[in-house]
Amino acid sequence: MISSLNGILSFISSDSITLDVHGVGFEVFVDKKMLSEHQVGDSLRLLIQLIIRQDSLTLYGFSTADERHLFNQLMGVDGIGPRLALAILSNLSLDNIRTAVLAEKPEYFIRVPGVGKKTAQKIVIHLQGKFPDTGDYEALVPSSTDDEVIESLVTLGFSLVEAQTAVQSIPKDFSEDVEERLRYALQFFS
Repeated sequence: MISSLNGILSFISSDSITLDVHGVGFEVFVDKKMLSEHQVGDSLRLLIQLIIRQDSLTLYGFSTADERHLFNQLMGVDGIGPRLALAILSNLSLDNIRTAVLAEKPEYFIRVPGVGKKTAQKIVIHLQGKFPDTGDYEALVPSSTDDEVIESLVTLGFSLVEAQTAVQSIPKDFSEDVEERLRYALQFFS
């Protein structure tokens, strides 16, 4: 079983990379964050999850053990395969997933392309009890105003993770007006 790969990034496509390991190129599917952070020629060490299907052997790569573990947990949800699990990790940070599960907010997952209401509820139910409850997640749950700002940022073309990060940068005592919060969040990107 392949557990990790160390090599040179030799090719980047829309959803995968080719990692050259001593002359052998391995195609590894990775999340959008990794695709945007690295360039051809970079040296990479990836934790690998090998998925064996009847007609293929597919590699999925992760930066951390937590990401790989969550990927495997997501694949345990009925109706979620490796591509959708990777899409969830591409669109939601680990903190956002943890917050959504602990606060029982399936609507976080509905924002991911390919995840419907029923699947989102299955994810929350399946992951219940799999994260340590430190009690700090309530501070991370966005208000309805912040939800509107996040939706606006996503509509403008920012990824869900970027939008949530921008909203989290807004000071706690800042105005509750949606337009003002949106302006502040847009400053995060400049």
